[in-house]
Amino acid sequence: MATSATPLARGQRLRSAIAPLAILMLAAIGYLLFPDNLALLTRIISIALLVLALDLVTGYCGIATLGHAALFGAGAYASGIAAVHFSITDPLAMTAIGAAGGAVAGLLSGVVLLRAHGLPQLVLSIAVIHLFHEAANKASGWTGGSDGLSGIAPDALFGQFEFDLWGHTAYLYGAGLLLLIFLLLRLLTASPFGMLCRGISEDRIRIQAMGAAVNGTILKMFVISGAVAGVGGALNAISTQVVGLDSLSFTLSAEALVMLVLGGAGSLFGGLFGTVIFMWFEDLVSAANPFHWLTIVGLLLIAVVLFAPRGLYGAAGALLKRFHRNRS
Repeated sequence: MATSATPLARGQRLRSAIAPLAILMLAAIGYLLFPDNLALLTRIISIALLVLALDLVTGYCGIATLGHAALFGAGAYASGIAAVHFSITDPLAMTAIGAAGGAVAGLLSGVVLLRAHGLPQLVLSIAVIHLFHEAANKASGWTGGSDGLSGIAPDALFGQFEFDLWGHTAYLYGAGLLLLIFLLLRLLTASPFGMLCRGISEDRIRIQAMGAAVNGTILKMFVISGAVAGVGGALNAISTQVVGLDSLSFTLSAEALVMLVLGGAGSLFGGLFGTVIFMWFEDLVSAANPFHWLTIVGLLLIAVVLFAPRGLYGAAGALLKRFHRNRS
């Protein structure tokens, strides 16, 4: 028994060390190989932060939601409004404001969603995203309404690195944010708080019987998730210098959930993997076949759900464990 556990533990430690290095390596490869497509890569990073935020709630707490784009959009609008209406154009300050806006939206969403369970909870999440969308549309004096919030002009990062037209600074800034947040979330999910959230996802009744505050724990995770999604929204506002209603769309929420399922829920690196694969595949297929690309994407998702129900990253992890077990 001990001999079989040792290679597995060694493999887990190896994956823990490889994940941050993989992020750095992929960021460097993207910068070197696709210098003319950095806007897309920055968009992938911002959506990856949304998927990581969704994973905290869905993968670790077991709360299925189709309204998580509300947190992303709240962060985007908070940072954009701070820049346009209050002249707060420092990128770090805009990012912090976006995180705060996302955290507040996460708190509000959590309070509403925790009033129900199961299918009614999923319906509530759809209602939440539509309410946020409608609020942003009606408050056109602040948000620009259907025309979008434009005129966002972030200052140079650290006073030296301008956000140029080619997106070099935005991409490197986004990669740094992604790495930092990923490392912090690794610590969070491995902490007693993260283990408690996993316990709630696996057996809510037993955790409640042990005396833990189940709803309070999930609500805290909603706030943390909102802050992460808000950073992604702020990065999107800083890089594109405009915020539209699409950042609060139901479609974005559904796509984020699809990316999480594709990569594997309950694994931070799985969420990143799913985001990169989905958005890269979507961009590639839509360019090759602009009329039927959704059919091809749908077939890919059906194949993943049927043959890799734990997601692509989960399936790869299972194969690696089997390999170590056979060796031992």
